Amino acid sequence: MTIHFTYDKAKVMQGLRYHFITRPELRLMIIVVNVFALISATLFYFKIVTALAFFIGSLLWFLLMISVWFLLPEIIYRRTSTFKDHFDMSFEEAGFSLGNERGSRNWPWNVLTAFLESPHFFYLYFDSRTFSLVPKEGCRSTDEVFELRQLLKEKIKKK
Repeated sequence: MTIHFTYDKAKVMQGLRYHFITRPELRLMIIVVNVFALISATLFYFKIVTALAFFIGSLLWFLLMISVWFLLPEIIYRRTSTFKDHFDMSFEEAGFSLGNERGSRNWPWNVLTAFLESPHFFYLYFDSRTFSLVPKEGCRSTDEVFELRQLLKEKIKKK
């Protein structure tokens, strides 16, 4: 199966957000900051802490959400020229390949440690931090998306 795709910036930004939110360390940090903000709001309501503690908790929450939701995806999108190219990606029994007008590269399936699916992408993970975004819109039909999903499930353990 071969798919052809380019990246849509809005979908890539959403895909990067999805990747960040699935990271266990970031999830834990969001939970801790949210709990801290709720505790500081509760303590401020009962006048146990000053407005400064509540303000710091709220500021931490806002900074974390802004950095995860806007800054990190934008920085990664701008730094990565890959998102501006057109690609052809082939999936075979022995492995998969990715190519553009400058060249191509083949990989066996065993280099992938996991895959994840979101509404617009398949994430092919080489390790916990290195991944490739494969847009579903590169497939010609929903049947082809289903075939690709089945192939990935067969060849890669799901994250």
